[in-house]
Amino acid sequence: MERAQQGPRARYREQTRAEIKGVALRQLAEGGGALALTRIAKEMGLSGPALYRYFANRDDLLNALIRDAYGDAATAMARAAARSARGSRGVRARLHDLAEAYRAWAVAEPHRYLLIQGAPVPGHVAPADTLERARAVLGPFLP
Repeated sequence: MERAQQGPRARYREQTRAEIKGVALRQLAEGGGALALTRIAKEMGLSGPALYRYFANRDDLLNALIRDAYGDAATAMARAAARSARGSRGVRARLHDLAEAYRAWAVAEPHRYLLIQGAPVPGHVAPADTLERARAVLGPFLP
């Protein structure tokens, strides 16, 4: 459903979820991988239980962040692949362009890169669609 077709309540929910994810990403960036739902709620002026209306638990929030990170990385790779395909520089140059784009994304988003490529968060089970999303990121590397 397009955003314009959503009702005010759905838009508010979407905005709040996005804000929660933004605060969580900042926590991850500042805290080296630590994610505390109570700190997120406090920063947003919500009660701890109110946060659970938007994400079932910490793993649900982590899964959303992981999916978003894979999606953004895949978009960066698709853009790099499209740019590289416009030129006729060969496979080696294409791989170089893709590697450079992936590195640029990782450097610009180190906490998100570590979320999908770093050590697993203790006690967290990755979303079932992680492999499919990883393929979307790495697929452009295959000629």
